[in-house]
Amino acid sequence: MSEKKKRELEESKKQFDKIVRVCLIGGIIVVSGFIIYYILIPKDGYVTFGILNSDKKGENYPTQAYLGENIDFYVTVENHMGTQFIFRLKIYKGNNDTQLSSSGSRDAELNITTPKITLDNTGKWMSEKLSLSFYTIGSNQIIIVELWQFVDQTTDEFFDILWLRLNITA
Repeated sequence: MSEKKKRELEESKKQFDKIVRVCLIGGIIVVSGFIIYYILIPKDGYVTFGILNSDKKGENYPTQAYLGENIDFYVTVENHMGTQFIFRLKIYKGNNDTQLSSSGSRDAELNITTPKITLDNTGKWMSEKLSLSFYTIGSNQIIIVELWQFVDQTTDEFFDILWLRLNITA
């Protein structure tokens, strides 16, 4: 191999080594930035929201009921937002015409609205026993529980929705 080609090869190798070093240092800086961001920036808070059966358990929900029979249940809310969570519940009865979505329910009958409830961070709340009865026979009767968060003293906004479907017979 000629002397000129050896020098070009060595020069090329030096340039490649510089590029690799710059890339490694840049990668270390970027990864370090992500690690610092993950450690220093607090995680988003959350609220747990659930329906419990008449035994205050999250299992064996009723799926069948008779016309006019009381269906008993409880609702729980837990605050892990890192600040106070002020809310109310709106409880509806629905049927085949009711539309359920991540923004609430439509074409349902409002039955219960709780007063404004304030939960401190890590606070837990459980409703008193709630009861609803259906007076229409059908296989798609629905108990709907909506969670509404107060964004100021007088304005509440939809936050979350849960429901139970029931078959109502005579």
